[in-house]
Amino acid sequence: MEDEKLLARSHLQVQTDLQSLEEILAWFEKITAPFLASDLMYRCQIALTEGFTNVVRHAHRGLSETTPIDIEVTIFSNCIEMQIWDAGKPFDLEKTLHLIREQNLEPLEQEGGRGLMFMSKLTDELTYRRVGNSRNCLTLRKRFS
Repeated sequence: MEDEKLLARSHLQVQTDLQSLEEILAWFEKITAPFLASDLMYRCQIALTEGFTNVVRHAHRGLSETTPIDIEVTIFSNCIEMQIWDAGKPFDLEKTLHLIREQNLEPLEQEGGRGLMFMSKLTDELTYRRVGNSRNCLTLRKRFS
């Protein structure tokens, strides 16, 4: 994107274990604290938490706990980008979000898809694509305003 100046980038790899969330959030806060206002950091923490827990609970369901999950945070002068790579079967994010929205329920009233709706509402861009090595990448972007 134009007017983007790279300010910071960091990568973390964890196992498929919800216990890793504490490590992820501490790492995230350390990277982002110098650059993000507390309300924006909090929103991004929620989106990152939802993305990570979805990988553990859905994408990596049935896979070994040793299956790695890679997370990268990049901070530009005008936005933050969070990427989460998984080794699960790909799915159509846009189609799934469309189906959830058609149900016209509040996110807390829904049994499934709640995390996707939170991520969608908390970020400006949300994409999911198949990448090399039979992996998928969830990208969440939030512009600074």
